[in-house]
Amino acid sequence: MSVRDFFIKLSKIDRKYIYLIILIGLIIPLVFPPNFPQKMSPQVKRVFEFIDTLPKGSYVILSADYDPSVAPEVHPMYKAVVKHCILRGIIPIGMTLGVQGAGLAVEAFTEAERVLGARRDTDYVFLGYQAGGAVVILGLGEDIKGVYKTDYFGTKTTEIYALKPVKNYKDIALVISFSGSSIPVTWAVYAYTKYGVKVAAAVTGVSAGDFYPYIQAGQFIGMLAGMKAAAEYEYAVNQILKERNIREKPSTDAIRMMDANSIGQLLIILFIIIGNIGYFLSRRRK
Repeated sequence: MSVRDFFIKLSKIDRKYIYLIILIGLIIPLVFPPNFPQKMSPQVKRVFEFIDTLPKGSYVILSADYDPSVAPEVHPMYKAVVKHCILRGIIPIGMTLGVQGAGLAVEAFTEAERVLGARRDTDYVFLGYQAGGAVVILGLGEDIKGVYKTDYFGTKTTEIYALKPVKNYKDIALVISFSGSSIPVTWAVYAYTKYGVKVAAAVTGVSAGDFYPYIQAGQFIGMLAGMKAAAEYEYAVNQILKERNIREKPSTDAIRMMDANSIGQLLIILFIIIGNIGYFLSRRRK
């Protein structure tokens, strides 16, 4: 069989075999992740480097303003940023403006305890859910312990060791809102504009375009957008873990999803090329 005949025959392969090959190509990296290197995009790098260069003992508010419907994209970001803060000696203060975000945030901090040996109320704080949206954001600018009398676990905030130096936004280096909606804009309007605290957004890929005007206006220091950003941040944090010889395996949800996505797209491109070559050669034969 000549090369021409081979490509012509290959271009006419039954579509069910194409779907099967793509399915296998998607499953393999999910089960046996190749861990392709993830190069940071500019916006992700801005957020990562901002946290990476904060003085040890700084405070960062991580608001889990998302729910399970967007968790595949946003939750890996939250887990990665929590670990990054703790690795750098920065104290993350977890909270949420959405009731469904509480359980997801607890899962992220639980992983930090497992992987890094983080201690609640010393290495991190989780305040939990507070209803009120913009009212809560404004209240935190006056007195964080006044808004949250107790944390998620029922401990009085006045008795939490890690919160003793913290009064309001003046003691906070950065706020990151993780969301699948427009809540990060609320943080920018009420926390940054009124109190001057730095704000970043961690959002879904489909909503990223809505936030670029706020980045250009300087209201966000940077943005994590979609699965790609989650994988980039996750990969960078996991590299730090390797450098420190931390043996406990962290989650690699975003990396595995991006690896599968990359292989799937490469296979689709390959089939398109083969199909076009076969079509061109069959036309030449005629």
